[in-house]
Amino acid sequence: MRILVVEDQPKMAHFIRKGLGEVGYAADVAESAAAAESYSAQGDYDLVILDVMLPDGNGMDVARRFRRDGFTGPILMLTALSTTKDKVNGLDAGADDFLTKPFSFDELLARVRALLRRSGAKGHQAGSQLKFSDLEVDVIQRKVRRGGQEISLTAKRIFSARIFYEKS
Repeated sequence: MRILVVEDQPKMAHFIRKGLGEVGYAADVAESAAAAESYSAQGDYDLVILDVMLPDGNGMDVARRFRRDGFTGPILMLTALSTTKDKVNGLDAGADDFLTKPFSFDELLARVRALLRRSGAKGHQAGSQLKFSDLEVDVIQRKVRRGGQEISLTAKRIFSARIFYEKS
């Protein structure tokens, strides 16, 4: 699963990217509206995590442009703005969910999983099962089997197994 994180605060962006990577997601970070649009044009993302307040624009405008340009995946907005009006504006701009800062990383992950599950993202369907000879990897449930026997692996090793499979 590929996720675009649009966050202008370097510490927050690093925290989110690192956390997503530890559970098996591939994440790119854009620190501005312009960078987000550039990444979006170059990549195929399953989900966008989008900060509302960016140095060169408003995340709500970015969400509108993503939708206008055909992005159909889920958009999760992150913001310090927490009024009902702010949330309504974000949802009307094209966001699928809205999470206010500060937030628990576990809640962010739960929202990411729920959004991807509801969107039918490719990794949450049949594509979550990778097979090579007698090796089976379920990248969503993070389970690996060889010859029918379950193998206990870290998220990093599962990610490596997926890279091996995709290169084969």
